[in-house]
Amino acid sequence: MTRMQTNPTRQTGMTTLGLLILLVFIGIFLYAGVRLVPVYLEDLKIAGTFKSLEQEFSGGASSKTAIQKSIGKRFDVESVNVVASKDIKIRKTSRGYDVSIDYTNKQPFLFNIYLAVDFSHRVSLER
Repeated sequence: MTRMQTNPTRQTGMTTLGLLILLVFIGIFLYAGVRLVPVYLEDLKIAGTFKSLEQEFSGGASSKTAIQKSIGKRFDVESVNVVASKDIKIRKTSRGYDVSIDYTNKQPFLFNIYLAVDFSHRVSLER
């Protein structure tokens, strides 16, 4: 059996430049995460508003104005700033109302680069 000889003077591993590039790469993704967390938290507030609409107005008498006012009040309480209650589409159907919103939340990232996230929420309020 022959053993392979290794040269003890030759070092292996990451260089300082390689480590710096890796840290910059990881830092960019961490920064993107920090910029996107508030976007998703605000979307959770909007999703919660839609869920509470379903609980509040399903099975009872409701009107388009009452739904719009309820959404506006909830957005004020939750401090939703990306969309307004007037941006919500409320359509009357034979079974009740369809309430929906499609929106894009655009956050600045680096220089003139933006992170854009599309969201869509829908709920059917049946009488």
